[in-house]
This record gives sequence, structure tokens and C-alpha cells, in this order.
Amino acid sequence: MRARTTVSMTMTACAALVVCACGPGDDKGDADTKPPASTSASASASADPSAPSSPSSSARPEKPSATPPTGDQPAPKTKEGAIKRYEQYLHALGREDINTVCEVAGPAAKKAENQGLGPCTSTYTAVFKMISPAQKTALRTATVDPGRVVVRTPAKVEMPVAAVKSEATFSESDLGSYTLEYLKDEWYITD
Repeated sequence: MRARTTVSMTMTACAALVVCACGPGDDKGDADTKPPASTSASASASADPSAPSSPSSSARPEKPSATPPTGDQPAPKTKEGAIKRYEQYLHALGREDINTVCEVAGPAAKKAENQGLGPCTSTYTAVFKMISPAQKTALRTATVDPGRVVVRTPAKVEMPVAAVKSEATFSESDLGSYTLEYLKDEWYITD
């Protein structure tokens, strides 16, 4: 039991580091123009939610992103749009698609980086190693129960871990709950 608690605490810490240390990809290097995000209430209170960071392209692995291009079309500013984006994140987490994971969790990254945490690519690489093969498989097809999603404002949606439906069971200590916010025509994990 003690070993399981230690592993759960470590995964939680890594998940927090990962979510906080990722930034949306930006080929133009204008990372300061995008919104940051955080996995803790104290981090979100201390960071500017309008300037996410971008991990350097040289630090990214060669694994291609499975994120479909969105073009110039803004994402729907709806509960369904937030759910779709969060499912994209969950599936990418299961595939170990670092580019998509860091892009969706980007705003949280700037806050974490400002607090001294490493870049998204290195922290999520550690998290990927802590997710069991069964959990990765389950995440690839996970869905979100819309009935458990909490809409705080039209631009802020909470995704409790209980809303994640998959073949594996996840808890606050291994996956956690997230807040998505609508920033610059897209949904991002901000907390």
C-alpha cells in the first residue's frame, strides 16, 4: 500500500509538472502572445492567463502530431467544443503524442515555467513513462460524459476526472481534473 501511495503521489506531481510545463506549439516564436495555464489554484492566481509559452522546436521529439489542422476556423465556444478538445488531449496522452499534449495544455505551461518547472516536452516524457500500458490503451479511446462536465462561464469549463469514461479507472491522483478555457478561438487546459 505504501508503494502504491508513493507511485500515486509521484504520478500526481509529474502530471502537475507536465500540465504546467507545456505550451502550445508556435513556429513563429511568439510564445509570449498566447495565454498561459496552470494546474494549481495558486499558480493560476499568480500568472497572466494571456501569454502561454511554446517549447522550443529543437526540444521536441520527431514523433508527428495527430492534431488535425484547424485552419482559420475558430473552435466552437461550447461545452461540446471543450469536450472535443479535452478528448483530443486524452487520446494524445495515450498515444504519447507530445506535440498535441503540449499544445492543448499550453497555457498551463507558461505558469509552471514561470514557477521554475521544466519545459512541457521533458515533463510529459516523464509522465508517459508513469502511465501503465493498460491506461495508455484506455486513454486512446476515452470519452467524456457531458453530464459530469461543469460549465462555469461560456469560456470556462471544468472536466472532473469522474467525467472520463474509459476501460481503465482514473482518479485525482493519477489523471486529475482539469479546467479548460476558451482563449484565442480555441480551448486550452489552464488549470
